[in-house]
Amino acid sequence: MSTPKERNAEDVTADPPVVVERVYDHPTEGDGLRLFVDRLWPRGLRKDAFHFDDWAKDLAPSTELRHWYSHDVAAFSEFRERYVHELDSPTGRKAVARVQELAQGRPIVLLTATKDVSHSHAEVLAEYMLDRL
Repeated sequence: MSTPKERNAEDVTADPPVVVERVYDHPTEGDGLRLFVDRLWPRGLRKDAFHFDDWAKDLAPSTELRHWYSHDVAAFSEFRERYVHELDSPTGRKAVARVQELAQGRPIVLLTATKDVSHSHAEVLAEYMLDRL
């Protein structure tokens, strides 16, 4: 789901409307809405050195689910199901709708500090949002 960082404003129309990047990646022109989607602030990252438009904590998995998963790749399939169930709740749907309103048709960049992006909540969230845009 992640896309390469070498983009320019002309490439934005070719990009999917939702992409996942790490918080340590620098923004590029035409990124769109940059959403930090982790519940906890990343260690060692100064707020003034991080460009994001909104901190969407309400889109992160619940503390209970995050602790249960603990980035155990073997449990990712079950984590995905549980997290989608949380996103399908009234609170989750409201949070997704708020992000879609903030984006106003622009591409959405979901930012996470997770090292293994392909087994992260951000990847599941991107797929969930792509299915609903």
